[in-house]
Amino acid sequence: MDHSADASGLLEGSDIGSQKDRVVTEEEWLQKWEMGNIGFHKEQGHPLLQKYLDVLLNGRSGLRIFFPLCGKAVEMKWLADLGHSIVGVEVSEQAVKEFFSDHSLPYCEEPVAEISGAKMFQSTSGNISLYCCSIYDLSSSIVGKFDGVWDRGALVAVNPCDRQRYASLMTSLVEKNSSYLLVTVSYDSNKHKGPPFYVPESEIKSLFGNCCEIRCLEKVDDFSERHRQWGLDYFLEVLYLLKFVA
Repeated sequence: MDHSADASGLLEGSDIGSQKDRVVTEEEWLQKWEMGNIGFHKEQGHPLLQKYLDVLLNGRSGLRIFFPLCGKAVEMKWLADLGHSIVGVEVSEQAVKEFFSDHSLPYCEEPVAEISGAKMFQSTSGNISLYCCSIYDLSSSIVGKFDGVWDRGALVAVNPCDRQRYASLMTSLVEKNSSYLLVTVSYDSNKHKGPPFYVPESEIKSLFGNCCEIRCLEKVDDFSERHRQWGLDYFLEVLYLLKFVA
């Protein structure tokens, strides 16, 4: 679909349309899980992470890798099996429990002393720790810092008014020389209210450009019948590498 790349270029740098003031509540996200309305979940994992895993790892082993707004992403089990330590955060306890049950992983749960009402679910092997709370309740004093981040479905799910808050938090959670793979989506934001929200490249540079190098690795046509039902005629996934330099 050659026209899709052209169309996304026309949108770049323009207003994000009616999405600017759109707010999705925590209750709405919880309801999506309760109703099974989780079209964003990829049961086979995400092909872009598989393709660019070497870029994320950068020759390193035994990394601490963060999954913001992780849902029940199957890649957490995959990377843990490769010897990495995985930390995720997700507001839906149902999603977290489904992750462990889907993979037949025994786990324990415990309260998080620093966060009222929060729980931490940890695999008995100790290499997967999922926090059930608002991501904004986390800090490096609670979860430590990370060597890598897989952000697929997180920044694009954050309410547009909270993006700066989100970016500041993420920046505070990464080590120097860490690699951050960020997947955004591109479509005509006047035709769909989100989520996922359209995030132009100019905004990514505004959010992260002062603390890391940003490189667009690939744009993928991900248009499906689901997007057609939203009233769209193109839908791209855009993968960036954010390199936090020392």
